[in-house]
Amino acid sequence: MTELTVAVVGSGYMGGGIAQVLALAGATVKIADISEEIAVRNYERLLDEARQFVADGLFPDDAVERLEAHLSPAASIEEAVADADFIEEAVPEKIEIKHETLRRISAAARPDAVIGSNTSTILIASLAEAVTRPERFLGVHFSNPAPFIPGVELIPHPGTDESVIPLVEDLVASTGKETARVKDSTGFVLNRLQYALFHEATQIVEEGIATPEDIDTIVRTTFGFRLPVFGPFAIADMAGLDVYAFCYASLQTRWPERFATPESLKELVDAGKFGTKSGAGYLDVPAERTAELVAYRNKAYVAMKKLIDELGPAPIHLAAAPVAH
Repeated sequence: MTELTVAVVGSGYMGGGIAQVLALAGATVKIADISEEIAVRNYERLLDEARQFVADGLFPDDAVERLEAHLSPAASIEEAVADADFIEEAVPEKIEIKHETLRRISAAARPDAVIGSNTSTILIASLAEAVTRPERFLGVHFSNPAPFIPGVELIPHPGTDESVIPLVEDLVASTGKETARVKDSTGFVLNRLQYALFHEATQIVEEGIATPEDIDTIVRTTFGFRLPVFGPFAIADMAGLDVYAFCYASLQTRWPERFATPESLKELVDAGKFGTKSGAGYLDVPAERTAELVAYRNKAYVAMKKLIDELGPAPIHLAAAPVAH
């Protein structure tokens, strides 16, 4: 549990979810919005959501009591941030709104308060222009829905003081989430990868190769099925980087530029580093751990399938109409 004082500015869907998880972790959290009325209304909504999440078994049994003890609405942005150790900005994804909000936060916050932005698309260095003492500012990007997605991108800009990052890492870790540090670049990592997949999926639909429904089935039941357990580099290392090189060569018979072999892959294959089977690849997993890794992989995939079967199909498609007799 954490004893930090936190302000979340922007109490809507994302900001509210962030406030919930930080308060449940023991931080003293104040939420603020464009008016006290909206902050109070969203505070009540967060408590109502928490009651439903408890009933559904998604939050601990004492979640509502913990939120009532640690979470409160503030009369203004200035009141919320005045005593905060950490401030998370979660206002709409428009740079002019974020700049105005960050100026207000900077003017009212303590000089040593660390300020994060939940932006998913705007360069952190661009947002930092509105922050007094921008060395204490960075991106802290939670994913939707914030209470339940466990990964958080941390994005320092070139002027961020490295010493502020551990405070944020510890705060996020106290919620049970995992952080990854990435450089300030358009799209960061999450959205750059997510949109690359979506772009290729739309190309396949537009070429008439498969329907959206069939593409979704393929993604969630094949390579996407691996992704909760392994990232793309671990998957490539286990498949064999030499195999990946052959597959790139095959794809290049149709799309020589779109699927050009990555330079890093060429270098590893040329050096005889084929992944786990050779004891070296992108992740350098020792060859003697291959059997252990394969056993873990198989166990994980069986557990994933059992979980999915237990949950049943997602309620995306309308049920078939009953047949008339």
